[in-house]
Amino acid sequence: MASTQGSPNGLPQPLAGIRIADFSRVLAGPLCSMMLADYGAEVIKIEGPGGDDTRAWTPPVDADGIGTYFASVNRNKKSVVADLKSDDGLDYARALVAGCDVVIENFRPGVMAKFGLDYRTVSEGRPDIVYCSISGFGAGAGADLPGYDLLVQALGGLMSITGHPEGEPSKVGVALVDVLAGQNAIAGILMALRVRDATGVGQEVQVSLLSSLLAALTNQGTASLATGDSPTRLGNAHPSIAPYETFRTGGGTLAVAVGNDRQFAALASVLGLRALHQQARFLTNERRVASREELRIAIEAALGADTAASWQRKLLAAGVPAGAVNSVGEAFKLAESLGLEPSVVVTDPATGRTSRQLTNPIRLSAAAPSYRQVPPALGEHQGFTFDVRSPDTAEKGV
Repeated sequence: MASTQGSPNGLPQPLAGIRIADFSRVLAGPLCSMMLADYGAEVIKIEGPGGDDTRAWTPPVDADGIGTYFASVNRNKKSVVADLKSDDGLDYARALVAGCDVVIENFRPGVMAKFGLDYRTVSEGRPDIVYCSISGFGAGAGADLPGYDLLVQALGGLMSITGHPEGEPSKVGVALVDVLAGQNAIAGILMALRVRDATGVGQEVQVSLLSSLLAALTNQGTASLATGDSPTRLGNAHPSIAPYETFRTGGGTLAVAVGNDRQFAALASVLGLRALHQQARFLTNERRVASREELRIAIEAALGADTAASWQRKLLAAGVPAGAVNSVGEAFKLAESLGLEPSVVVTDPATGRTSRQLTNPIRLSAAAPSYRQVPPALGEHQGFTFDVRSPDTAEKGV
């Protein structure tokens, strides 16, 4: 189980003293602010009267009846309610922002400007503010497009290369684009804070879901730019490596990731296919890619003699990257067996409530994430007040 301590060696957490006004909802922004909170940032989650949309996205729910979607990205935060359409709510939100170092929001471009909470307005009084805006398609011509992960996966090309060739385009099993955008937002905020600490000057960080996805297409995106051709769906196969895909076995499905000729020779030996390895059409990776279907048929026929778990042991022993396709539960057990501490039980010191949470994947040698508070109830910290910060009084030395 992961440690809940955040300051090994007596050092402060990296983001101690940083306060964040988080207006974001659903996934990308809340994930970003939660991961920053894990390393010491104080996060005030500012919700409308109905709360974050994901509070109502149930089932499933945890033991306390809290939706697991909301719980997955909202630990270590204080929740306050501010109706930005009312004078009192808007005044309260502006006061909160005045006491913070960072603002995170993912409203449609232009919405925060209507409330005088946009970067231009806020930075007039606080030139040291770091302001992160997360959008679906940017603040230009795509400002009015709804930024839902499913739509971005579709419009951004990811679905066109996901799924089997004979099947329909498919989304990834989680809202991956939101996660990518949230991680990009973390990086942008930390870079902007570093500049602020050096110069006293803040800046706006802009992250869009579409840009995050296109950048994450990496080799597939670069191939399209270089050739003018769009990649197509290959199921679980790889466009540039073979064999690099999943195969049916005598029991379960096995992923095989052969990255070089030496590994292919070892694979052929373990499967009893030495003659296959010696055929000219399979001698090099380029030739194997060109003959991937014949290669797949031969490998799958051999794998039918045993189970995925058994083949995994044999192939790994021979230096061939291979692994059975696990369920999510099995994946957690694997991580635990490897000492990776994938989850932690968070206990709220004030209420005694508990919540089992995914751990922060970032590990620092001189600091550890701190899991201090379960996901908050709506408005649980209402009335919380903060000192108003200015460029002269804002804390430095993140």
